[in-house]
Amino acid sequence: MLLIGADPFLLQSSNQLIALAAQHRISAVYNTREFVAGGGLISYEASIPDAWRLAGVYAGRILKGARPAELPVVQPTKFELAINLKTAKALGLQTRQLLALADVVIE
Repeated sequence: MLLIGADPFLLQSSNQLIALAAQHRISAVYNTREFVAGGGLISYEASIPDAWRLAGVYAGRILKGARPAELPVVQPTKFELAINLKTAKALGLQTRQLLALADVVIE
């Protein structure tokens, strides 16, 4: 299994990475859903809408007078698993359990 991390170079080279993983029949996990939409197998990432919601909560606390230096660091609380069903079938993976866990299924 191959894990592709968050990096601008890797994001820029997404089509090549996806094609190489498919050519060599390597299961790959990516950090954003864009890879899965482009033909990658799986992505697991923090929910972007939830991150914006948390940013709004932070901004609200600051606007109400909280000092930014005193606010705690907040970790993401919601994550999304996306699966490309066509790629999973091409790799011969059993998808029933994956589909049960997926938040987003791309066909």
